[in-house]
Amino acid sequence: MSLARQPGHERHALELDAGDPLPTRRAEFHIPPHGGGEAAYFAGNSLGLQPRALRARLGEELDDWAGLAVEGHLEGRRPWFSYHELLRGPAARLVGALPREVVVMNSLTVNLHLLMVSFYRPTPERHTILIEDAAFPSDSYAVRSQAAFHGYDPDEAVIRLMPREGEAALRSEDVVAYLAEHGHKVALVLLGAVNYYSGELLDVAAITAAGHAAGAAVGWDLAHAAGNVELRLHDAGADWAAWCSYKYLNAGPGSLAGAFVHERHLADRSLPKLAGWWSTDPATRFQMAPAVSPVDSADAWQLSNPPILSMAAVLLSLEMFDQTGMPALRAKSLRLTAYLEALLDEVCAGRPARIVTPREPGRRGAQLSVRVHGRDVGPLTERLRREHGVFVDARRPDVLRLAPAPLYSTFHDCWRAAAALAAVLDDGWR
Repeated sequence: MSLARQPGHERHALELDAGDPLPTRRAEFHIPPHGGGEAAYFAGNSLGLQPRALRARLGEELDDWAGLAVEGHLEGRRPWFSYHELLRGPAARLVGALPREVVVMNSLTVNLHLLMVSFYRPTPERHTILIEDAAFPSDSYAVRSQAAFHGYDPDEAVIRLMPREGEAALRSEDVVAYLAEHGHKVALVLLGAVNYYSGELLDVAAITAAGHAAGAAVGWDLAHAAGNVELRLHDAGADWAAWCSYKYLNAGPGSLAGAFVHERHLADRSLPKLAGWWSTDPATRFQMAPAVSPVDSADAWQLSNPPILSMAAVLLSLEMFDQTGMPALRAKSLRLTAYLEALLDEVCAGRPARIVTPREPGRRGAQLSVRVHGRDVGPLTERLRREHGVFVDARRPDVLRLAPAPLYSTFHDCWRAAAALAAVLDDGWR
């Protein structure tokens, strides 16, 4: 009998929830319903749940718009003109940066491009871009298009590092070794700090140091890292980074993204940038000058005034992360993921499935990827959701991603997911 179905195991999961040092904030989120109760949601690495407080927060901005109209820019309860500054401090704490090193703006891939304008400066001798072979497709498209824009063949200029034979995750030491041997040709390193497919957490500090030692600029895609793992971008010395806010940060589909530029670059007037009205010094913005008045902060990479309704959702999310703190969330994430790993090991034993995420807790975020051999996992995820109320994410053809997000996932959710997966694997699926 599977561990997930042993008598008393559900009770044990409930006891773990009751005794955990960090109480869940599940009640503060809208959980999809199932069978008169709530679903077990493990797809927060794709789209986080909606905070219950968001409707009222958006209503405040709508009220200001209705009652103040254009004067809301300066007279609203959170004036729109300077609204993005409210996010600077909590966003910096989230990623381990100085406040002036971060700005919330645009979408993730737009920010990647804006930052590559500044930090991908290829030459014939040094023009390659180093990414992981399992990079998210938009990252691949972005770097290939940047190489082509500069006149280089993307098939030659983009180097895709692969995991070792028989492994699903790229090891940090292999990235460091590649840079030590071939880094003289690398203009830019751009890796996902947490890989979307395997859940692998790379060593940001070690890889950044290796990239700099080789003479390359180093940027990080934090789409699956921000709000998931503790980050120390400033101390690690990363040149730049970008992240989205609709996964672990629960700010809504397509919500605004974030960007980081290390302070050593902020006053560098030689860096090329694309500019817009919000790139200039706000103190002189309404003088309507024809040329930008530079600011020595990440705001210099902004283009336009931000969409306030989207920014309100990000601000609310950042407030929640500030209230709990990433150290406490990461500690609970490790507890949840370890418990889920033990359950899934029992479920996978004797069945055509195995965990492909690294086993070492320090090498992964809040995600376990399970490869189900020889089957399309799309119908499997549909049955898990429809029949058992368990949301997991499918990466076709054969990988399930389960992400116990510590703000709202519970040990009982982990038990439900393992029990449901065991039942569906035993029963087969169409």
